[in-house]
Amino acid sequence: MKDPLSLIFSALADPTRRAILARLAQGEASVSDLAAPFLGAMSLPAITKHLKVLEKAGLVTKSREAQWRPCKLNGKALQEASEWMEPYRIYWEDSFDRLEAYLKTVQQGDVSHE
Repeated sequence: MKDPLSLIFSALADPTRRAILARLAQGEASVSDLAAPFLGAMSLPAITKHLKVLEKAGLVTKSREAQWRPCKLNGKALQEASEWMEPYRIYWEDSFDRLEAYLKTVQQGDVSHE
């Protein structure tokens, strides 16, 4: 069994699953609503498999209201991934800031050439 963070990143690796999450970011939707944009390229069972991967990763929850089974985005799992990535974002921002400062000195001719 994979750890929760590995499941999240594995689920996010697929563009169809990311598109499903983008749709759910707008609000809950039924499986058929989520499948509609993809039905020309894939089957409903394929979409259902994608949803199961998202559910297993904790990114999506599915409930049952009579015949309707709404899917919802679970922001907590995305928050976990975001928190894991935060130190790397800070590192890259700092690196870009240092690069920008260096390039400004080069453009101003302040760098001595040995």
